[in-house]
Amino acid sequence: MTNLLIVDDEKEIGHFLSHLFTAKGYNVKVVNSGKEFFSINLSLQKFHAAMIDLKLPDTDGLTLLQQIKKKQPRCKTIIMTGYSTIKTAVEAIKFGACDYIEKPFDDIDLLEKQIDDLLEDKDTNADEHIKHLANEVGLITGKNETMGKLLHTAYKVAQKNITVLIEGETGTGKEVLSRFIHHASPRSHESFIGVNCGAISEPLLESELFGHERGAFTGATQQRKGLFEIASKGTLFLDEIGEASRSIQVKLLRVLEAREFMPVGSEKILRTNTRLIAATNKHLFEAVQKKKFREDLYYRLNVVHLKVPPLRERKEDIPLLIDHILHRFPGIDISFSEDALRAILSYNWPGNVRELSNFITSIVALSDPTQNVITADDLMFSNLTSVPTPVKPQPHTITANGEHHLEHYLQNWTNHILSVFNGKEEIHLEKLLEEIKQLESKVGKAFIMKTLKEAGGNRNEAARRLKITIRKLRYLLNEKR
Repeated sequence: MTNLLIVDDEKEIGHFLSHLFTAKGYNVKVVNSGKEFFSINLSLQKFHAAMIDLKLPDTDGLTLLQQIKKKQPRCKTIIMTGYSTIKTAVEAIKFGACDYIEKPFDDIDLLEKQIDDLLEDKDTNADEHIKHLANEVGLITGKNETMGKLLHTAYKVAQKNITVLIEGETGTGKEVLSRFIHHASPRSHESFIGVNCGAISEPLLESELFGHERGAFTGATQQRKGLFEIASKGTLFLDEIGEASRSIQVKLLRVLEAREFMPVGSEKILRTNTRLIAATNKHLFEAVQKKKFREDLYYRLNVVHLKVPPLRERKEDIPLLIDHILHRFPGIDISFSEDALRAILSYNWPGNVRELSNFITSIVALSDPTQNVITADDLMFSNLTSVPTPVKPQPHTITANGEHHLEHYLQNWTNHILSVFNGKEEIHLEKLLEEIKQLESKVGKAFIMKTLKEAGGNRNEAARRLKITIRKLRYLLNEKR
C-alpha cells in the first residue's frame, strides 16, 4: 500500500487531504507540527510521498523537507504554499522537492494528478522530456551540475503561471532559457514574443508593448495592437529589463498588479493574461539600491529568480556546445583536435555561448572544404585572438598571433630549410616544394588576418590595403592551411 505523509498545521486541511487520498486507497498519516513530525521514526516508517506545508508554528517546511530527503531520499515531496511564499517554494525545489502547489486548493483534480504522477514514478519520463525540449530550443546542457539544476527548476516553474526573472551575463542564453520555459508550459501552443527594452526608444517601446490608437502621435496613421494584447494567451519576454525607463516601469507595474493596461492615446482599459519573463545582464537589486530601478517592480518581477551561469563556470559543456553549433552546418564534417580543444577550454569566453558560437561559425567559414580536423595552429586565423595555443617549436607552424610569432615562425622555417640544404641526407624535392607552398599560404594568411584586424574586420577595406580584389582575398582565406 502507498504511504502518504501530510504535514500541515491547519487541521481542517489535514482532515480533507486524509479523506481525499484514503478514498483513493492510500495509507495516510497526518501531523500538524514540526514536533509531531520529529516524533516519527523515519528509519522504520517509510513514506512514498509527502505533502509539507511551508509555514508551521514551530518550524518551517524547508527544514522538514531536508530532513525527510536525508532519511528517505526516494520519498517524493510536494510543498504546499501560499502565493506570498512562492519564492521560498522555488527554493524548496532546489533543495529536492519534486513540486509545489498553491493554497487554497482551487483545483482538486490538479492536486490529485500531481500526487498520482509522483507515485507513478514519472521522473525518468520527465528527464527525457526536459532533454527533448531543451534540445528543441537549443539549450544545451551536459555534465555541469548547476545547469542541470537550473533546467529542472525552470521546468517545474514553467508549469505555473507566474512571472520569472532571469539574470546572467551577456551571451549566456537567457532568451533560450525563456523559450525553454515557454515550450515546457501549458502555453506552448500559443505565441512567444520577445522585445529588447534597451534597443528601442521610450515612446516606441510604450507603443510596442501597449499598442496605440490612430493619431495618438505623429506617424500613427492606424491603430496598432501592443504585445501585451497579442501575447495575451502566450509568453512575453522582456530582455534587458533594467534599461526600461521609469515611465515604462510604472506601466509595467500596473500590468503585473492588475493585469490591465491602456494603449497610447486611448481611454479604454484592456486586460491581458500574458505570462511575463524578464531578463537582465545587470544585478537588478543593485540598480534598486541605487534608485535606478523601481523596488516595487523588482519584487513583482522577481517571483521566481533564475541565474544562468557564465560559460567559464561550465567549461565541461563546451565540447557538447561545439557539436551542437557544428550541426547547424549540414554537409560540413569538421572536428577539433585534442590540442585545439585544450586551447579552447583554456580560454575564459567573456562573451559566453554567443562568443563561442561566433567563433565556431568563423572557423567553419574560413576552413578549407577538404579540411576535416581543426588543429591548435588553425586557431590563429580565427577572430579569437586571445586563445592560447600550445607552443611546440616546429619548422612549419605559426604558434600564435602577432608579428613576434610570425618572425619566430620564419626563423624556424629558415633554419629548417638551411639544415636540409646543408645536410647529407637525401633531399625529397617534391616535399620541399610543397613546404614552400605552405610557407606562401601561411605567411599570406598572416598578413591578411593582420590587415583584417587593423581594418576592424572590414574585408573590402582590408582588400584595398592589400592591393588585391575582395574575390582574391576570399580565395586566399579559403586556401588550404
